[in-house]
Amino acid sequence: MNAPFVATADLAKPCDGGCATAAGVAPLPVPGYLQQVYWWAYVHPNAVQVFERDWLVNAILFGHYSRLRDDALADLGWPVQGRTLQLACVYGNLTATLQRRLAPDASLDVVDVLPVQLQNLRGKLPLDERVALIHGDASALACPDGSYDQVLLFFLLHEQPEGVRRATLAEAMRVVRPGGRVVIVDYHRPAWWHPVRPLMWLVFRRLEPYAIDLWRSDLRAFLPAGLVPAAVRHRTYFGGLYQKLVLTR
Repeated sequence: MNAPFVATADLAKPCDGGCATAAGVAPLPVPGYLQQVYWWAYVHPNAVQVFERDWLVNAILFGHYSRLRDDALADLGWPVQGRTLQLACVYGNLTATLQRRLAPDASLDVVDVLPVQLQNLRGKLPLDERVALIHGDASALACPDGSYDQVLLFFLLHEQPEGVRRATLAEAMRVVRPGGRVVIVDYHRPAWWHPVRPLMWLVFRRLEPYAIDLWRSDLRAFLPAGLVPAAVRHRTYFGGLYQKLVLTR
């Protein structure tokens, strides 16, 4: 049995004050940068068949997937209370693990701009009225201000051009309530001596051109000007190649 899939034509109003796609509105187009740069990883249906393998996801992250997943979810609490928003689907079992940690009266909305990714996630989750999969744009969310208790971004920002990344962070901070948290896990500049640094530089140049921004700049540099989080926690992993940033609004 599968989790509810909220398609563009299925929803006329936000889910209990959360994100939504409006009924009767034309489906969102695939963003140009995704089509041009990431067609091989996310957009083409064959990409799902190739990359939706736990062992492959773990290998891409040099064996650190489980650790990064668990550390990200740890900041959402146990059990996960309130309303949680996950921006973008993720290969692997991140969302399924998060679903199992939801409190009985909690909820989880997952927003992604690619229907193929939402359909893939739908097939990985058991039926659960607490979970909604929503076709939407992380950089322009159809959500009221302060409508979530926490927002999770797991390896999303490195895949976005700077302008889209800035808009996504602005939206994440907008839709989280005062005192709520935005939890980000993504790439980070590794130490100069790191053995995989030359390899990752080559991968970024050839396959993920926007990711190098996260080596050149602190993630907080992409927050809207004048937006100062109430609290910030930052941690790096695996010689600095990965990072977790927790922003409290």
